[in-house]
Amino acid sequence: MTTTSGQLLTVQQVAERLGTTVRFPRRLIEERRIEYVKVGRHVRIPERVVEAFVAAHTVAPSARRLRGVA
Repeated sequence: MTTTSGQLLTVQQVAERLGTTVRFPRRLIEERRIEYVKVGRHVRIPERVVEAFVAAHTVAPSARRLRGVA
């Protein structure tokens, strides 16, 4: 079992941090694509999990250049 360090965020707070609607983090939870904590009937997501999710889905720019259309 993982210990939760840091702040626990609501689904609304996660959506605001990701710049999405609440539907997106709820879908991540439903599909078990993100770790979450159940507190009674409430769902909370550790701040570190949101940061890890963003880091894991960050795409680095490629070093190659695109050719111009001739």
